[in-house]
Amino acid sequence: MTSFLSALLPVILVVALGRLIAAKNWIAPEGWRGIERVSYVLLFPALIVRSLGRAPFESAPWRLALALIVGQVALGAIGLCARLFRGIERPAVGSIVQSNVRWNTFVALSLGSALFGEEGLILVTIAAAAMIPTANVLSVYGLLAHADHPPGTRPRPVLALVTNPLVIACVIGGLVAATGAQIPAVLDDTLRILGEGTIALGLLSAGAGVDLAALRRAGPRTFAWSLVRLVGLPAVVLASGMAIGLAGTPLAIALICSSVPTATNGYILSRQLGGDTTLSANLIAVQTVLAMATLPLIWLAASRFGLV
Repeated sequence: MTSFLSALLPVILVVALGRLIAAKNWIAPEGWRGIERVSYVLLFPALIVRSLGRAPFESAPWRLALALIVGQVALGAIGLCARLFRGIERPAVGSIVQSNVRWNTFVALSLGSALFGEEGLILVTIAAAAMIPTANVLSVYGLLAHADHPPGTRPRPVLALVTNPLVIACVIGGLVAATGAQIPAVLDDTLRILGEGTIALGLLSAGAGVDLAALRRAGPRTFAWSLVRLVGLPAVVLASGMAIGLAGTPLAIALICSSVPTATNGYILSRQLGGDTTLSANLIAVQTVLAMATLPLIWLAASRFGLV
């Protein structure tokens, strides 16, 4: 437990630093958009390609990927149940579905590498290869299926998925691992240098993206669905993972990836596809803050039962 807290505290501090920098306007909003863009299209894909390419294909823990996908599908289905509750309008259902299936990859990368080193980094990258396409498919479906007023420009979710830089990076890294090809030394060093900036910039951007006004206006509905996501996803992932024989470090990584809060970029997709943008902002803010308490509690509970 002490090691987990030692890994979590720097994450909290860097996220808080990002929030402070944004609040003081030391980096203008357009500057943050540039940082997020370069992380999304260059730095994170470089990390994915290098990590997946170095993963041993024959022994890659596909149980890890399966458990996480099962968890995402289950939480997406639970989000759809929101339409059964009185007072929850259709766009809000789409935002809840998206919140339930997305995850903050940068927090998971930081925790996984801090606790388990290179193995943890590779396993989180394998998790990303499974969870990122799944999250995009489920999010787009949830938002489009429940949008009252679809945007004027017709969205093309399949095109958006196949041109997603992270999805492309997952395919490239997977092919390198599957074929056993060796990344040339110069290119490998280039990818390493680019990838090293991913976690820090991602955490700073996550902090900058937290809307404190959204946190203040969040009501019981936001807190309830935030707890469903923060507790429900790791519970389903743990149960499904253990059922298929997932254990050891891969199980611990599955717990980390499923326990982190939803991704801060979900607000943008919600706005583009007709979701409830206010609720999306509220869910992001509340989960980012609540996760700092639920993450160590979930890890402590799993440790007491000998799961991690």
